[in-house]
Amino acid sequence: MPSNRSTPALPPAAGNGLLDRRLFLRGGAAALAGLSLAGARAAEAERQPWARTPGAGMRSYGAPSRHEDHVQRLGISAQPGTNGSGVSRTPLEHLEGTITPNGLMFERHHSGVPDIDPDRHELRIYGRVRRPLRFSMAALDRYPRVTRAYFLECSGNSGVMASAAQPPDLRCGELHGLISASEYTGVPLAALLDEAGLADGAAWVIAEGDDAARMSRSVPLEKAMDDGLLVLYQNGERLRPEHGYPLRLLLPGFEGNMSVKWLRHLHVTGAPAMSREETAKYSDLRPDGRARLFTFPMAVKSVITSPSPGLDLSGPGLYQISGLAWSGRGAVRSVEVSADGGQSWAPAHLEPPVLAKHLTRFRAAWQWNGAPARLLSRASDDTGAIQPTRPAWLARHGGGAFYHYNAIQAWAIDEHGRASNAYG
Repeated sequence: MPSNRSTPALPPAAGNGLLDRRLFLRGGAAALAGLSLAGARAAEAERQPWARTPGAGMRSYGAPSRHEDHVQRLGISAQPGTNGSGVSRTPLEHLEGTITPNGLMFERHHSGVPDIDPDRHELRIYGRVRRPLRFSMAALDRYPRVTRAYFLECSGNSGVMASAAQPPDLRCGELHGLISASEYTGVPLAALLDEAGLADGAAWVIAEGDDAARMSRSVPLEKAMDDGLLVLYQNGERLRPEHGYPLRLLLPGFEGNMSVKWLRHLHVTGAPAMSREETAKYSDLRPDGRARLFTFPMAVKSVITSPSPGLDLSGPGLYQISGLAWSGRGAVRSVEVSADGGQSWAPAHLEPPVLAKHLTRFRAAWQWNGAPARLLSRASDDTGAIQPTRPAWLARHGGGAFYHYNAIQAWAIDEHGRASNAYG
């Protein structure tokens, strides 16, 4: 978040120092860099120690710089009494762009990470089909593949914000890091279902994994035939074990628990399985005490990743507000940013390409005057849905709800430039 004391010659777009997004569209963004040519020349005159001798040799598999050791998965926690069950979160505040490195993608396991031999693993399709099929991994490798970029979000992401009476003292990734985005390569699920031939009464597909928990979810047939993907590669390399190696299901835009890892069975049926993971869990408790089931698409949402807790401002000046927005129902249409707690809003710049069911990076320029401020972002998607406030979300879902939280996030900036979680 570089700072510059001067303000570009562009009109304010909203209160408390938010500037026009044309700063990013007409070359004015160079003012955000705060670069000094004289300083660069002075640095060139003194060669640093690492530039005086040859460096390290090559490695067979690359790794981040030792100076980036702090960029790790956050909030790694195991559930009591289990072996390998738990979560870890993506450090959103330390990442840029929209693609999450494989080693930083969030994890959610229900019975640890199985060590599967791909030569012994197979996928079975059966039930209400004309021809039950079995595929080895070698057979699937011979099918035509497609590559798509999508986000994947756990429906429990940000849920602590719904249930905590006071704003939790946590970083951005600790609050909202159960989301990642990748470039996925695999075989369209519709191709294999067409090959099996759907029989009369086929309406659902029960997907089951080959982990010890036998994690399973019911998938509407319409979704499976639309954009369901049998993933073999993630970000150009084979799936990693924690992400479902050697095969996982991906249902773009749907809650992450449905994208079953270590996929082994696809049972075509006429009705959902009503499994534990879609009744007792991953369901939405209503204010009247009843639960709503099968809330599959993840709602439109955004979060400012910088400034955020742990990323302090160095003093008054010009800063870049940066964040991520997404929607499981389509593409992000717009993101607005406020620096005065929602009293006024300015449109943010959306970095292209803006893809459906994928993360979108947004940016806004902010001239901070050193006084306390409150930063918010509000996204809308191409269905017309708009990210709600926290009070509006609670009024609709009730105080006992946890899943599918997508309310506006607020960061309070104090006079010292420190950011903290806030409500409203």
